[in-house]
Amino acid sequence: MESVKKRLTEFSLEAHDLYLNQSVPYLEESPDPLQFYRDWIGPNKPCIIRNACSHWPALSRWTLDYLREKVGSKVISVAVTPNGYADAVSGDRFVMPEERRMSLSAVLDIIQGKEEARGVFYVQKQCSNLLDELPELTDDVESHVSWMSAALGKLPDAVNFWLGESRAVTSMHKDHYENLFCVISGEKNFILLPPTDRPFIPYGEYQPAVYRQQEDALQFTPTPHNAPPGPMDPSGPSGPRPGPVPAVPESSAAPLQPEGRRDAVPAVAVVPPRPAVTRLHRSELLVRHGVRHQVQLLPAAGGAI
Repeated sequence: MESVKKRLTEFSLEAHDLYLNQSVPYLEESPDPLQFYRDWIGPNKPCIIRNACSHWPALSRWTLDYLREKVGSKVISVAVTPNGYADAVSGDRFVMPEERRMSLSAVLDIIQGKEEARGVFYVQKQCSNLLDELPELTDDVESHVSWMSAALGKLPDAVNFWLGESRAVTSMHKDHYENLFCVISGEKNFILLPPTDRPFIPYGEYQPAVYRQQEDALQFTPTPHNAPPGPMDPSGPSGPRPGPVPAVPESSAAPLQPEGRRDAVPAVAVVPPRPAVTRLHRSELLVRHGVRHQVQLLPAAGGAI
């Protein structure tokens, strides 16, 4: 087994030296669908596209005041964690967030500091929550990106709306979709791991759990998945990060372009230490491994990852 691990490490190092770039390239305009498929989707490479959604009304309309007026009373699904790390390793468990149903205005009050609440609140539900929970906002964005739909020969399977603050984190995961991530306001940092690093990511080695806030103790505890709430010793977060993060070879010290088979790419990961993380700003799309269309709104002072 040690010899296999050694060969896998050597393979990862060689891949980094031979063909993995140290940064994600920029495109200055929306690409031709066929060329986009050949240059980016086929080889499984990520890129950042400027000005691809600059014509969307959302860029000028989506202020917090506008959202309050337009959809403030809508009740939506919100992920709540003690420290912003949802779907993350905590001790010996993989802990999912507590899901709450709240009005969007209540979420905005907490994010803006108008109301005190324990934990970090992040609108991050999958399964096309923009269309299902906030259809009133669909006139402000495109339901699909035409050149991407033409390149793939299909419409998006989901259109998601995410809203959070600087402490909200999307932890290490792997998507089986081609993703377009559209940042309307704020910024989001991404770290990509190539398929050659897959052997060093211990998927499936942690017991599932869910955060639940214990009202009497005013603290969150990771409760075994599908188990009723009750007192237990929190073996989870301590400090700013929720327990150990799976190790990746030292050679993976920068954002890397994924290559190879799509189903082997752990799409986005949060793995320290990582210098030179790519920052995405207004009107930019990140095309990475994985057909979803993400729409994210962050308060101007935010910087969620």
